[in-house]
Amino acid sequence: MIDESKLKQAAASIIEAVGDDPAREGLADTPRRVAEMYAELFAGIERDPADVLSVGFEEDRHDGMVALTGVPFFSMCEHHLLPFCGAADIGYVPGAKIAGASKLARALDIIARRPQLQERLTAQLADAIESCLAPQGVGVVISAEHLCMTIRGARKPGSRIVTSAMRGTFQTDAAVRREFDSVRGRAH
Repeated sequence: MIDESKLKQAAASIIEAVGDDPAREGLADTPRRVAEMYAELFAGIERDPADVLSVGFEEDRHDGMVALTGVPFFSMCEHHLLPFCGAADIGYVPGAKIAGASKLARALDIIARRPQLQERLTAQLADAIESCLAPQGVGVVISAEHLCMTIRGARKPGSRIVTSAMRGTFQTDAAVRREFDSVRGRAH
């Protein structure tokens, strides 16, 4: 459970620690706004992506790939609590069950709204789809820009980290992997 009272106190402490006055006019409501923001940004901590992915459709006639590409998302780097933003390409070859496209996007949002590592986010999304839909294979590729690398530290704006997670036929069948890469390429 997110404790907004503690978040307000923490935000006020940060303002004081950097040498400003949390009671001054421009900052007086900042601790409340920061608490509300973090409650929203970390809303996925208490949610399970299976809740949205379990709502699927039985479909025994589809034997091709299903792909949803360029799905925007944001998350928070657990090392610096700075955002990373990007897009996910999600593909799967169904078993007997398919999910609506919005369910895939919602599962991504649930997993992303936690203190996160991009590598873990990618793997968790692939695992959730594999677990809930029991497809023949799953592929997830995420490309994101990390503010912890662009506004501090290395200071390399525009650089992106790309991660992938392949399961089932996406891992074992080169033709399926090429098809996914082709679909991703056409979409971008």
